[in-house]
Amino acid sequence: MSKDVRALEPKALWNKFADLNEVPRPSKKEERVIQFMKDFGTNLGLEVIEDEVGNVIIRKPATAGMENRKTIVMQSHLDMVHQKNNDTTFDFDIQGIEMYVDGDWVRAKGTTLGADNGLGVATIMAVLESEHIQHPAIEALFTIDEETGMTGAKGLKGGLLTGDILLNLDTEEDDEIGVGCAGGIDVTARRTYKEEETPEFKLGYKVTVKGLQGGHSGMDIIKGLGNANKIMNRVLFDGFENFGLRISEIDGGSLRNAIPRESNAIVAIDAVHKDAFENEMDALATLIKTENKTLEPNLNISVESCELPEKIMDLGVQEGLTRALYAALNGVYRMSADIEGLVETSNNIARVIVKDGEIKIGCLTRSSVESAKMDLANALRATFELTGCEVEFSGDYPGWTPNMDASILKVLSSLYEKLNGEKAHVAACHAGLECGILGQNYPDMEMISFGPTIRGAHSPDERASISSAQRYWKFVLEILKEIPKK
Repeated sequence: MSKDVRALEPKALWNKFADLNEVPRPSKKEERVIQFMKDFGTNLGLEVIEDEVGNVIIRKPATAGMENRKTIVMQSHLDMVHQKNNDTTFDFDIQGIEMYVDGDWVRAKGTTLGADNGLGVATIMAVLESEHIQHPAIEALFTIDEETGMTGAKGLKGGLLTGDILLNLDTEEDDEIGVGCAGGIDVTARRTYKEEETPEFKLGYKVTVKGLQGGHSGMDIIKGLGNANKIMNRVLFDGFENFGLRISEIDGGSLRNAIPRESNAIVAIDAVHKDAFENEMDALATLIKTENKTLEPNLNISVESCELPEKIMDLGVQEGLTRALYAALNGVYRMSADIEGLVETSNNIARVIVKDGEIKIGCLTRSSVESAKMDLANALRATFELTGCEVEFSGDYPGWTPNMDASILKVLSSLYEKLNGEKAHVAACHAGLECGILGQNYPDMEMISFGPTIRGAHSPDERASISSAQRYWKFVLEILKEIPKK
């Protein structure tokens, strides 16, 4: 497993990644990885700082002959998305990631791999540890909680860093140089409802939607992948319209920045409709799977008998909930008019929980245009408020505006073409990078983002390309040698 990963080239990179993946590091539970990183820097005899929110800064002087170059900030985030397959037994709080090599890919056994952003962290660790890599003065910045609120970047105060150029190592296509990104905001709808005793003449059913690809709610939203919460709502809406289906519980999706892969619901119907209901659900499941067969070949929708639930939702609230979820936008809202192929604004209906008299719906709305972000957020708020929900906006973070005249962009563009014989794709992305937030307190710092190829981030299908990591490592080494002079 990890032994095979450690044997990969470049060993300096993969060994540091393997070391990191032995440390549990889910978002908002980074205590162990913070200590791990502090110990790493201290053992190297380097200056180590932990700021008041938990970010770790490690400073390393320039190598001989590089003292006249600008100081760089090499930045990656310590936390990782914790997602696993439904049939995988794994505790992210106490277990390290179990990795294996699959052809040109490094994967994890039934969980997210943590290459986002672990390969960036490992890169910085390898540079800090090396005694022969040429580089200018480095401030290594390891932020926390990027995946669930970017609170590390938000909490980093101005004046702590002295660097002139920031290299963010959180891009997931090795032919891309990132110069901008989308901002985001969490839209959370809540309400309470009265539960009713379930009449005895009804039957209980468990409805399951699973087998979807999932993925990154920013980078993958353009693909039109299935959203388990929207599919589940379609099934429940149909069951209610045709057979008076009543909802007892819903548990769909997981993290705000992951496209929902699974959803489960407990419902009740009148016993007299048993055969017709089961036939209708089977036909509807076949129809939905046919619609999604190209993008979601493993989609599975099942409706199975279960114990009759003791309680069901108030009928009026159920009607409002299913209609609101039908009306709420999920996916791409608008494409950029300025950058071809870039999603400008989108929404991910990430989480739907209905249980014990409480409803919670969580969305992550993204946009590279601040006004458009708030426009869509307000549209969602209005949709959910019409059904009696209270709606909260939180976790707001800005986008990163491209600077096409940055000197570091010229360096990376020239080096990429020299190493690969073709031009890099210079682009903004629809993901949320920390650069926009960091730039608020460091407005004069030039920023750029790049990284190795990673597929399926934020899902158990996450995998990192071995050949790409090799190209990326060579790129990093050349960049460090070509940092502009002060």
